[in-house]
Amino acid sequence: MRFWGSVSLALLFCTPGFSQAPDATQSKPAVRRRFNELTLAGLRPGRDKAAKAIQLFGKPDVRSEDKQSLGWTFENGDGEYSLNLDLDKATVVQFIRVSRGDVPSGIISPTHTPFSARTWQSGRGLVAGSTCSRVTQVYGQADSRSPSTKDGRKLELLYYAFDWAGANVPQVMEVVCTVDDDGKAGRVVEITLAAPSL
Repeated sequence: MRFWGSVSLALLFCTPGFSQAPDATQSKPAVRRRFNELTLAGLRPGRDKAAKAIQLFGKPDVRSEDKQSLGWTFENGDGEYSLNLDLDKATVVQFIRVSRGDVPSGIISPTHTPFSARTWQSGRGLVAGSTCSRVTQVYGQADSRSPSTKDGRKLELLYYAFDWAGANVPQVMEVVCTVDDDGKAGRVVEITLAAPSL
């Protein structure tokens, strides 16, 4: 009798559909990493005021008539960097945009003291000029990717929504990259971090 019980138990473990230990060779579904961002260029949209940006970067080169948009331009050896802020009526920063481009020859832009590109990095270390693959390494897969163009260049827009992280953090980040071309990796040309949804 004890023999048949052992056989029955052995058959039960071999029966299809019975739960078995997972095979180490089976692939597990990929877990989507999600990381939000709080700061760009040392500023936190939705919290910091224009006075902090002026303290960090000096007098803006451009200020809109309603004083709700500010802009700075810096030239470095590797190109021109621009920082643009949109403010609400209480001068709280709502949008931060950092962009990088080649300096057009013969055109003189307003300049400030040379600086490290890291000055305008995101809180997680992304900078204009990083490879586009670095974006997904840092933040995971984008919520959406779409083609874009600017000045005749083919670009790609990566969109991240951070509403899942709560209402008190920046809600959206957009990263614009050049596309891979002739073996050259695409590069980040613009990063926008915004308190409200875009």
